[in-house]
Amino acid sequence: MTKPSLPFVDLSINTDLVRRILVDFIRTEITRAGFKRAVVGVSGGVDSALVCFLTAEALGPENVLALRMPYKTSSPESLEHARLVIERTGVQSRTVDITPMVDAYLERYAPDADRVRRGNVMARMRMLVLYDHSASFGGLVVGTGNKTEILLGYTTLYGDAAYALNPIGDLYKTQVWQLAEAVGVPEVIVKKAPSADLWVGQTDEGELGFSYRLADQILYRLVDERYTPEEVVAQGFPEEVVRAVVERMRRNHYKRIMPPIAKLSHRTVGYDFLYLRDWGTG
Repeated sequence: MTKPSLPFVDLSINTDLVRRILVDFIRTEITRAGFKRAVVGVSGGVDSALVCFLTAEALGPENVLALRMPYKTSSPESLEHARLVIERTGVQSRTVDITPMVDAYLERYAPDADRVRRGNVMARMRMLVLYDHSASFGGLVVGTGNKTEILLGYTTLYGDAAYALNPIGDLYKTQVWQLAEAVGVPEVIVKKAPSADLWVGQTDEGELGFSYRLADQILYRLVDERYTPEEVVAQGFPEEVVRAVVERMRRNHYKRIMPPIAKLSHRTVGYDFLYLRDWGTG
């Protein structure tokens, strides 16, 4: 007997509307903070490619600096795909090889570090480079993490999870693919297997143990529809995957919030010092 297919929800978005909203979001958030420029780390993947396209549209390509930050084990394909994005958008660009910086630290302080630890060092070194160029270029760092990664905690705290604003943080990975195709991100980037490119042969889905498309269906039910894990399993989704998704969300919650502050006074930032209006931005 043929096993019934899973009850997949249509996560299609109105790409024209979402594009307008996100372009306006980028322009509004950057200008009201007193800036006119932005810095984007462009890895050659679909998330950063989409953000670069949207930011160039929002601010003008002359006001966007795209940074390629390869490590010695980075795929040449990633550099080439990042180049395609830079050429297609017309943004300013710079390539900063992080190998000497990363290796100097690892060789002295962490020669026996495993590949995850080494990958976190690379991610945080890239953010150091981004924020230093943010100062020299006079632009805010725009984030490139999608909703799936944020919910799963598939990010490096103070690495790729650090940014001034994030236009795609409320788009699931499957929706990022839709919008990327609509705005003109090269097909070779949209169709390739997602990878953080932190070590040779690394893929996101291989490391997670499940596909983004399956994760998005489970996350949508858990987060947007507020189903319980038991209800999601009852709909036919693999229990081991549902449990893995829930555990990742639970374990990595600290990555999604500001660091907690011990409350000592009557007016504590994040507790009582809360205002609807933004201080300093009018």
